[in-house]
Amino acid sequence: MRGVHMRKYVLLLCAVGALFAVAAVGIAGAAGGEGPVTVRVGEMELTADGGFAPKALSRTKQTPITIHASGEVQMRDGGHPPAIREIIIEADKAGEAHTKGIPVCKSSQLQATSTAVALKTCRSSLIGEGTATAQVAFAEQRPINVSSKLLLFNGPEKNGKRTWYAHAYFSNPISGAIVTTATISKIHHGRYGTLGVIKIPQLVGGAGSGISFTLEIFKSVKVGNKTFNPISTTCPDGKLKVHVLGHFEDGTQAETEIIRACTPKG
Repeated sequence: MRGVHMRKYVLLLCAVGALFAVAAVGIAGAAGGEGPVTVRVGEMELTADGGFAPKALSRTKQTPITIHASGEVQMRDGGHPPAIREIIIEADKAGEAHTKGIPVCKSSQLQATSTAVALKTCRSSLIGEGTATAQVAFAEQRPINVSSKLLLFNGPEKNGKRTWYAHAYFSNPISGAIVTTATISKIHHGRYGTLGVIKIPQLVGGAGSGISFTLEIFKSVKVGNKTFNPISTTCPDGKLKVHVLGHFEDGTQAETEIIRACTPKG
């Protein structure tokens, strides 16, 4: 078995990473409509989809929402896709992330742990879950797809920057834990008010690439007798926007603006 150990990233993985990151900062959607958005760069094709509920939202009052996100990357010629190394997200200023009161999980508590151990150690910090699939292509071998449950945990806040951790554990035929980090901060850039930066180290010495994921960020989490809402938003003008930029191992860049409609009320 080959060990897999990765620090610093959220969501993980290519179009995969792109949408996970979008979800991590609170808004997910599809450019220009309600269906998935596909971006083609050379032979690479990235498809992202997602949404939130409820759709009817106050114009002025923050309303808790559930986030659903998914993504997939593939090569049109059937080859092995390059790995994503960095994702930069600018999210609509209408959305907010709220983690005060939710217990904090440390990266060190998740490293080299199985899904079961990660949940046992940091269950009170869990704010989302889904699935992740990576493709590993060793020299002179057919690519191997490996899948895992994906867990999203609340991390520490420092100097005004919030941290979330995504944990995945692959057990067969590649074994090991992947712990990636999303750093979230406030910005003032026109329509956008939240910045998410995800740095993604090499997977399996550069042989691995993320190819798909699904993720749900919970509308609410319970801690003892208290209920917390990790994500909320308003709907001032009937739409929410996110700008996503991904940098890949081979120098490729993929960029898109993601828009999702909402219904203003009040």
